[in-house]
Amino acid sequence: MTATRPSALCALGDAATILLASALGMVVEIVAGRLLAPHVGMSLYTWTAIIAVVLGGFSLGHWWGGRLAGAECDRQMGHRRLGWLLCGCAAATLLAVPALRLAAPWLEGEGVHPLAAILGLSLAAFFLPSLLVGTVSPIVTKLAVEEASPGQVGPVLGRLFAVSALGAIAGTLAAGFLFVAWLGSTATMLACAGLYGLLAAGHAGAALAWARRRAALPAAAAAGLAALLLPAGLARLPAFASPCEAESAYFCIRGVDLAEAVGQPARLMVLDHLAHGANVRDEPTLFVQPYLHLVDEVMAARGLPERPAAFFLGGGAFTLPRAWAADHPGGRFTVAELDPAVAAAARRDFWLEDSPALTVLAADGRPALQALPAAAQFDLVFADAFHDIAMPVHLATREWHRAVRARLRPGGAYAANVMEDKRQPRFLLALARTLALDFPVVEVWVEMAEAPGRRVTYLLLASDAPTPFGRIAARRGPERRWARLPPEFVAARIATAGVPVLTDDFAPVDRLMSHLILSAEGSGR
Repeated sequence: MTATRPSALCALGDAATILLASALGMVVEIVAGRLLAPHVGMSLYTWTAIIAVVLGGFSLGHWWGGRLAGAECDRQMGHRRLGWLLCGCAAATLLAVPALRLAAPWLEGEGVHPLAAILGLSLAAFFLPSLLVGTVSPIVTKLAVEEASPGQVGPVLGRLFAVSALGAIAGTLAAGFLFVAWLGSTATMLACAGLYGLLAAGHAGAALAWARRRAALPAAAAAGLAALLLPAGLARLPAFASPCEAESAYFCIRGVDLAEAVGQPARLMVLDHLAHGANVRDEPTLFVQPYLHLVDEVMAARGLPERPAAFFLGGGAFTLPRAWAADHPGGRFTVAELDPAVAAAARRDFWLEDSPALTVLAADGRPALQALPAAAQFDLVFADAFHDIAMPVHLATREWHRAVRARLRPGGAYAANVMEDKRQPRFLLALARTLALDFPVVEVWVEMAEAPGRRVTYLLLASDAPTPFGRIAARRGPERRWARLPPEFVAARIATAGVPVLTDDFAPVDRLMSHLILSAEGSGR
């Protein structure tokens, strides 16, 4: 290094570059999951693909960056190359959102395997930004090591590696806890592009300064200002328009108008890519979705008390709690909805009204219920929560079932909505087997109308007493009929399926449902 250059300033610039580049790389990775969710959901397979693609980009970028950090790469050349590479990071991050939306119609079409769609979308949008940001650290590290005094190479490497890890941690926390919830995924990507551009401008200015050009500071300032203003201007273009009406840390929330289909004002709530309740404005007890209608009818057939008490895990559009609050104003209904934005959307756009009978908890359902005294207090506990199309693992285990039974009144029921395969419902059978260990009666209900395709919505009901009828016809609303599968048939299927008992220690929900999740219909396409 030239003696006239301030080594402390160089060291600070190196650390700042690696810190910010690592942070932005992780922000893009976290936001990738939110951007893919409206297309392919948020599942184990989605995150596996994203992590693999991003790590693949980082790895190839590190290799390429090492090649660029050759023997001829002095401080001036290093700044110049970093300026161009970071400019590429800004462009690739800026184009990730439109690239994803351009690729989606092709990869979500008929005949495309869901895994291919997930991997293809991840590659189309997030491989190039990861590759380009991966080139940064080898170049910066090489420059810092060459300028280190004898005996200081180890401390310099340790300092840069530590700064890189701190940047990755900061980016992960900022994306997960702040940016997505406050800015939204698209705006976060635009902000990352602007910061990459600002960093590129800084290195371009540094390259000019090392070349002793007087325009270094004004040029860097102008380029930095342009890098910050350009994404803000592009945010207004249709290509960057968010598909979400509201976006939280958990979901992309949209509403679909069903007035034409229902014949009166009605809306369907879509979270990411799945429907989570449909409400009719003027008839709270009119059920558009058959599975919610079934819960209402089967509990009526079992004989609800005049003032029932129920605990709902998952709110969505609050369809059933809204109906029961209208039907039973003297009842007590508690809804655990993890995402406050979902509850706010239900009030704002789906006609959910505050009621003395209705209590909404912004909490995960399992700890919320387990925090209540283990005493008989509910006539129904209803699990209507999903992680993509699968039930969350912690709501499928024997430990959870014991907590539920301890809080049910005599004759009360635990009901769980399960989307499964028509031919091989392995998760459904595992869940039924697990419930049977703690409940004397386990029933499987289905709609009698033949469902198209392979996906079926089952209702699992567990209690200390059976439902008095094996078939139920709707008392109100659309004409629908449901049947309870013969208990001996269910028992025989469980015996031959070889499915495990689900516990907190071992509950392979994704594996048991992989045959459906990885089908075109199971993926929602």
